Amino acid sequence: MNSPQSICLLRLSALGDVCHCIPMLRALQRRWPEARISWIIGRAEHRLVAGMPGIEFMVFDKRGGRAARAELHRALHGRRFDVLLHAQVSLRANLLAWGVRADRRIGFDRARAREGHGLVIKERIPERPFQHQAEALLEFARVLDAEPRAEDRPPPLAEADRDFARLHQPEARRAVLISPCSSHPDRNWSAQGYAVVADWLIAHLRRPVILVGGPSAIEHETGAAIVGAMRETPLNLIGQDTLGQALAMLERAACLVAPDSGPVHFAAALGTPVVGLYAATWSRRSGPLGSLEHCVDRFPEAARRFAGREPDRLRWGKRIERPGVMDLITPADVIEKLQSLLDIGSASA
Repeated sequence: MNSPQSICLLRLSALGDVCHCIPMLRALQRRWPEARISWIIGRAEHRLVAGMPGIEFMVFDKRGGRAARAELHRALHGRRFDVLLHAQVSLRANLLAWGVRADRRIGFDRARAREGHGLVIKERIPERPFQHQAEALLEFARVLDAEPRAEDRPPPLAEADRDFARLHQPEARRAVLISPCSSHPDRNWSAQGYAVVADWLIAHLRRPVILVGGPSAIEHETGAAIVGAMRETPLNLIGQDTLGQALAMLERAACLVAPDSGPVHFAAALGTPVVGLYAATWSRRSGPLGSLEHCVDRFPEAARRFAGREPDRLRWGKRIERPGVMDLITPADVIEKLQSLLDIGSASA
């Protein structure tokens, strides 16, 4: 194929999917080192990848309305790319894609396209039934003859952020981090459940437990509820770190316990094992790569109970975000996964 001189990636969000784009872009940089790569990305998500060298970021504020769209159109005015990688199927992203001029316009296959996605692309990645979302995004690199590697996955980290992690985790690979909240409340497990698991980790495994998360009210409330329900004492850092510091904390941890959310993908990309909690979504599609065997996955049961169908008969990517769905997960389920992962025999030796 001809060497592309300019490549534009359109992927605005969410944080986990943006994390999955990192190996795609690093593979493209390695395969086409002369190509100029631009990335249209959401403002919040930009924080995760701002340290990537060799990328022109065109930051779009999704809350900025018409003014944000006008600013992006001004940045794109007069420019034409050899390739557009349109890696998002939301209506907002599809509307923005209209303003990107490109000779090749590559998007998702028909099975995964929606909201008019097919109207703004000319080529599609291969259709692969039941493919993990991270692998789907890597297909965009493969279409351009680039093959991602495992070492391409970690997000960029600053040494100052690692200093923060060393301060709160003096012993590497010892503490268990709990990030209790996702972006959707019906994907969140109960504070009482986390409290039982955290008490077990501290009392039986003598493992430090650290609560992590963002500054939102629900995260603060959940953290306080977990601490209030515990007999033991964890370290509660919810709302007290930056995104970079959170990444460094994940890199240094023994493992992470969390629902389907950005942190499970950050940890997986950094090589940290994850006990993911899945019932509203299916770990087969959106679980942490490299840790799928450690996940507690009750999505098949949720599909039967709440949707009345076998999970593989639902649309791939279907979410069952309903009150009570995460109650299908018990503390015993999570403890069983942690026992296997952390190896009680060696931990208590």
